[in-house]
Amino acid sequence: MHSRFAELAWAATRIGEISLRKRLDLTTQTEVYEVKLGDEYLMSSLFTAAEEELARLTLAVLPDTPLDAVVGGLGLGYTARTALADDRIRSLVVVEALAPVIDWHRRELLPEAGTLTADPRTTLLEGDFFALLHDGSGFDPASPDRRFDAIMVDIDHSPVNVLSPAHADLYTAAGLRRLGSRLRPGGAFGLWSDDAPDEAFLAVLRQCFATATPHVVTFANPLTGGTSANTVYVATADG
Repeated sequence: MHSRFAELAWAATRIGEISLRKRLDLTTQTEVYEVKLGDEYLMSSLFTAAEEELARLTLAVLPDTPLDAVVGGLGLGYTARTALADDRIRSLVVVEALAPVIDWHRRELLPEAGTLTADPRTTLLEGDFFALLHDGSGFDPASPDRRFDAIMVDIDHSPVNVLSPAHADLYTAAGLRRLGSRLRPGGAFGLWSDDAPDEAFLAVLRQCFATATPHVVTFANPLTGGTSANTVYVATADG
């Protein structure tokens, strides 16, 4: 008999209790993997289109040369794995604040986790993406001043709905310029958001980057029987 629900892992973290669960979705008859922070759902394998498009849309604006990239937020691994599917990716640093999430992937509790952890291009870096950016530590402990061709972020719900007040600085002009300083000339910044395009945030983004474009990604929602949408912002640096 197929188990309809299983808690695969649980851990207490500095931001609360986090758990990984697997259940049989009766509507789609597929196994669904979900992450909860306390009673709040953070992510689900039912909805991955925008996470994958975050990588595709960001990398699409870059030239056909070897690329070094950063993904802020490991989650279920969809953005990182999609980035690795691009043959131009030479190296990928995935920054994740919660050690249990990295452990889930290393233990292969998630489908296809091995394709991420076994790829020699991948570095899983335990750390707070926002703190590493703000304090100047950077995303490569061996080279704090290292710059990258692409930085893709999927951590907060949106620029105005953040998981921690400490994250809010990223979405200001100062924070975005700080992130831009980590990009090589012509590099790209991609950001996932659960909200519709935010004109106020776009205005700030356009102050700090040469270009900034919101992409609305629609996808089927089996829970409602209709469609839902997320936003992927893609901005490019001068150069």
